[in-house]
Amino acid sequence: MWLGILKEALTITIFVFIIMTLMDFIDAFSEQKLTSFLKGGRWRQYILAAFLGATPGCLGAFMVVSLYIHGQINLGALIGCMVATCGDEAFIMLAKIPEKAFLVMFLLFFLGIISAWIADKFFTFSSFASFAQCCPEKSFHVEFAEPVFNFNQLKKNFKQLSFHRFLLLILLCFTFFLFSAGRIGPKEWNWIRTTFIFLLLTSLFIAIFASEHYLEIHIWQHLIKGHLWRVFIWTLSIMVFIKIGLLYFNIDAFIRGHLTWVLLLSALVGLIPESGPHLVFVFLYAQNIIPFSVLLTSSIVQDGHGMLPLFSASIKISFWVKIFNFCFGILVGSIFYLFGY
Repeated sequence: MWLGILKEALTITIFVFIIMTLMDFIDAFSEQKLTSFLKGGRWRQYILAAFLGATPGCLGAFMVVSLYIHGQINLGALIGCMVATCGDEAFIMLAKIPEKAFLVMFLLFFLGIISAWIADKFFTFSSFASFAQCCPEKSFHVEFAEPVFNFNQLKKNFKQLSFHRFLLLILLCFTFFLFSAGRIGPKEWNWIRTTFIFLLLTSLFIAIFASEHYLEIHIWQHLIKGHLWRVFIWTLSIMVFIKIGLLYFNIDAFIRGHLTWVLLLSALVGLIPESGPHLVFVFLYAQNIIPFSVLLTSSIVQDGHGMLPLFSASIKISFWVKIFNFCFGILVGSIFYLFGY
């Protein structure tokens, strides 16, 4: 039993890493176009900020925070992004409950746009509606090192094969073998297995062709050292916690008997600016212990690491963003709960 939990945690972590690699690649190539589009009007800000928030991971949220700190978008767009984002929780949902994950991300995108409009109306007369007016000297910058994909780069990569690239290639090739052989992941060929194979091959392509600078900054420092070990530790810990709770403490019956309090708890835990604690609601939902409304409330209120740059720039603004998201999450989650979801 415990070996099975360890195997599942490793499988989820590898899947998360592959999705993270692909999302980082997309972010690196689209950063300039997205940021210029964001400056084109209020509703453009709402839509694109919500879209960046709804994409898995924290880079989209970091970009929006950076633009807000530089005074290039308004507070409503920032709040909409934080409503739409759920950090690394999105990667775990894609691994555990892929069908519901896409539904959650679509709803968060839609709710992000609505909340951005409401927040702009609510904070119109506040002194921090535009961050550049109150704190222009503070900034947060996300470095985007563009990957380079050509045959000259390929020859250079393997002529001077770095240890980081060697490890990454070994990991991806070994994962491809295990997944193709059915040792990990779905046993039968379905859309999940086919999609995973495609994403795995895409990540392998990036690992082969990407420049050393991109590999070092994005893949190694940001994804592996910054995220991956946390994802594995939190995933394994929560899976063990839930298994012990189901075996010895009957948490299934307790949660089902106190769903209103669990919904409120999911919002309170969402105030923590860290992805890990919120993963418990993903695993509880995956085991049909909590309803969709609790998962959605958690996803609305929490924002993974997305708020950390804003906390370093302004505690006051961060406080109001979290309070707004908490109230909005409780409202939306309660509506879904009352309708039986």
